Amino acid sequence: MSLFDIKDKMDALVKELNQHSYNYYVLAMPTIADYEFDKKLEELSKLEKEHPEFADADSPTLKVGGEITKTFTTVKHRWPMLSLGNTYNEQDLRDFDERVRKTIGESFEYVCELKFDGLSISLTYEDTRLVRAVTRGDGTKGDDVTTNVKTINNIPHKLKNEEVPPLFEIRGEIFMHRAAFERLNKEREELGEIQYANPRNFAAGTVKMQDSKEVARRPLDCFLYSLNTDKNYFKTHWESLQTLKSWGFNVSGNSKLAGSIDEVLVFIKQWETERFKLSYDIDGIVIKVNSYAQQQELGFTAKSPRWAISFKFKAEEVETILEKVTYQVGRTGAVTPVANLKPVQLAGTTVKRATLHNANEIERLDLYEGDSVFVEKGGEIIPKIINVNMDKRKAGALKIIYPTVCPECQSELIRKEGEVAFYCPNDEACPPQIVGKIQHFIGRKAMNIDGLGDETIETFYQKGLVKHISDLYTLHEKAEELKTLERFGERSIENMLKGIEQSKQMPFEKVLFGLGIRYVGETVAKKLAFGTKNIDKLSIASLEELTAIDEIGQRIAESIIEYFGNPEHLHQIGLLKSYGLQFEAIENEIALQSDKLTGKTFVISGVFENYSREELKDLIESNGGKILSGISAKLNYLLAGDNMGPSKLDKAKKLNIPLIAEGDLLEMLK
Repeated sequence: MSLFDIKDKMDALVKELNQHSYNYYVLAMPTIADYEFDKKLEELSKLEKEHPEFADADSPTLKVGGEITKTFTTVKHRWPMLSLGNTYNEQDLRDFDERVRKTIGESFEYVCELKFDGLSISLTYEDTRLVRAVTRGDGTKGDDVTTNVKTINNIPHKLKNEEVPPLFEIRGEIFMHRAAFERLNKEREELGEIQYANPRNFAAGTVKMQDSKEVARRPLDCFLYSLNTDKNYFKTHWESLQTLKSWGFNVSGNSKLAGSIDEVLVFIKQWETERFKLSYDIDGIVIKVNSYAQQQELGFTAKSPRWAISFKFKAEEVETILEKVTYQVGRTGAVTPVANLKPVQLAGTTVKRATLHNANEIERLDLYEGDSVFVEKGGEIIPKIINVNMDKRKAGALKIIYPTVCPECQSELIRKEGEVAFYCPNDEACPPQIVGKIQHFIGRKAMNIDGLGDETIETFYQKGLVKHISDLYTLHEKAEELKTLERFGERSIENMLKGIEQSKQMPFEKVLFGLGIRYVGETVAKKLAFGTKNIDKLSIASLEELTAIDEIGQRIAESIIEYFGNPEHLHQIGLLKSYGLQFEAIENEIALQSDKLTGKTFVISGVFENYSREELKDLIESNGGKILSGISAKLNYLLAGDNMGPSKLDKAKKLNIPLIAEGDLLEMLK
């Protein structure tokens, strides 16, 4: 599996096991045998040991023992926890400063604060007592984690100062000091347990644990940095910070008042190097206009305050040894090179591998075995090699040469004109492609077959039970053979076969997406299903007919024609037809609910309160609207939810594209 496949697999296991835990502990309705659960947990644990960089803070491997809080209550924030706009460069800061001065004039100050790398938390105090601690969540509502947060020593349960507002909210960041993190990881390593990826994940995972005794055992810390009240008790943010200290809250002593953007830049430059002397991680500097009256005058955008911005430090990089390059084959046949490195610590993570993307990247870097390479881990989850230390290259080192044949089946690799990836064309006999295609077919976004998982497909393939997607629909004939396999009892087999049978009712566009045709994602599959009406018409459609369908370009059309030009693919579709799968679009699914959005284009970004993004997409399309994949001059509206990336927001602003909220869309449909 490629690194991306491994991460997808780990994410899927975390999601599945957490759902089983919820069903067991909260609903008292077990949906998996204990043995099977433990085996899946063991598999996830092994993957987390091998790939700690992908470990999830909510992993069930971290949720063990004791007094169980069976679920967390979702609480609406009294004051929304908005995100801040981010930047990595000086010019953006100067542009921000220019916008501020245009609105409020020249007389103002900034407060510069360290940007702590942890878990955001909101603490509510009533009559001097801590009554609620809530995670940021989606910015509008979060999880009530009061019991766990009360175990953090420097968060006061009751304030000694009686002269505090009767009701106020204070915000901060829960984190772990690096020394404590390293000590705990060493303990876990000695016990043979999974090590945590970084202090931030550790803090976030601990706060969301079900065992408050274990939370208390772990040395978490918290800095507070913002106050919200119903009345204006202070004139400036700086004044409120000093007062919070006097009330007994842990406020960082490293903040500073700045009279100009130049002073801000000096502060940033100072902490770009000084940060490594801190006992905890920071990933940037937060800059806020000091006066609350001026903050109010500046106001907010749809996503963030206009009076604050976050400057993020550039990615860390380290030097280590490139031991070798291996090659992984994905379900589409793309062969991805992976750099195997001498293990090194980077951004709180032990890095053993890095992506090399494709043959062009290997050529660009001019890699040799044993090279000393610089590795960076920025916004990407997977680290990457950015350069080679040529001074340390050893004499006689072997140049890394991209293979000409598939590492799995030895077929000659092909590379299409205009593409950077090399592909193995042997999609019906190359093992990782076969397994990957079947895993894709059963996935949640495709056929969503209950009772089947990626590891089960691996087992079935190894045992010769499935060699093609169509073989899934003959498994009922092999029930006795299935019973001989480890971990397969009558109940699990029954559930799996039931899930396979139910999948026959999935609509045409889901089946089409599940076939795994290159470049045919969910949206394209839906366009093709409704544009051609059935698989027979699609299979014989010409290039001109395909490109006449909305959003189908030449590359997608050529891929479809190539797919249906393979006799084995047609044979498999024939078998799936005979087993009762849906290969025709149902008319009432094709019909529009209305034409109120006809001619309008949308991009959906962020998290929404009442609808999932998929539901909003369906709502727009069923009323005649069109979903675009990215922001361009062709876009009419950016439907903006919480946690939307700042780059999209910036691009939309530059193009003067209107931002609309969930409620605005519903108004358009009235």
